[in-house]
Amino acid sequence: EVQLQASGGGLVQAGGSLRLSCAASGFTFDDYAIGWFRQAPGKEREGVSCISSSDGSTYYADSVKGRFTISSDNAKNTVYLQMNSLKPEDTAVYYCAAADDPSCGSSWYKAETMGYWGQGTLVTVSS
Repeated sequence: EVQLQASGGGLVQAGGSLRLSCAASGFTFDDYAIGWFRQAPGKEREGVSCISSSDGSTYYADSVKGRFTISSDNAKNTVYLQMNSLKPEDTAVYYCAAADDPSCGSSWYKAETMGYWGQGTLVTVSS
C-alpha cells in the first residue's frame, strides 16, 4: 500500500524558513516522481514543486522559484521541501503526492497527474 506522510508544517513569521518532509512507504521509491502541492482557503490546489526519481530533475512554480528547494534522500525514502523567505501568501495546507511515473513531466503541476496523496501539513506565515 502506497503511503505518504507529510510533516514539518507550523507557524512562522514572514521571512522565516521551514522544512517539510514527505516520508514514503509501500512502493519502490525510485519508480515514482514526488510532488508538493498546496491549497489555501478558498483556492484550488496548486503544484509547488516536483522531483523526478529518474534523473533528479526538479521543477518549481514561478511563485516559489529561488525560495523553495526540493530534494530527496533515497536511502530514507523521504523528499524534503526547504522553504525560505516565506511570505504570508505561502500560507496553505501542503500535500506531498506521488506519480505513477519516475519523471515529473510537463504537467507535473496538475493535481490529476498524481496518483497517490498524503495527508496535508499546515503552513501559516504571519506578517
